[in-house]
Amino acid sequence: MNSLCARLPYAGAAVVVMVSGLLWRRPELGLPWPLAKYGGSALWGAMVFFIVAGAIARRRPIRGAVVAAALVAMVEISQAIHFEPLDRFRATALGALLLGRTFDWWDIAAYWAGIGMALLATTLATRAHVGQSKRAG
Repeated sequence: MNSLCARLPYAGAAVVVMVSGLLWRRPELGLPWPLAKYGGSALWGAMVFFIVAGAIARRRPIRGAVVAAALVAMVEISQAIHFEPLDRFRATALGALLLGRTFDWWDIAAYWAGIGMALLATTLATRAHVGQSKRAG
């Protein structure tokens, strides 16, 4: 049960960030193209962080950030690799959401910025929770 309790905040954050990311690029928001593109990429990086950090919840969040940073970089670099089955998958909506379509170094920077912001938010939330526990105990 304790392990599940440690994972729930990460799962909730991942869902919130995922929904935010899907909405972020909606044309109805009228965001300028760079903000829509790279803000969405930052949210995708944050979502990957929350998924990875939740999967290894017994570890420190910095480890989740390092693993997530490597994972998102590999996914982006994989976009430079082209072969028919992979390109067909990328042409689907799910493939585009999970793997993207075109390689861009700036996407890696945006993913890492999102991971950094998610790590900072996690660290601050953890410190606040520990501080409340100490005051209550």
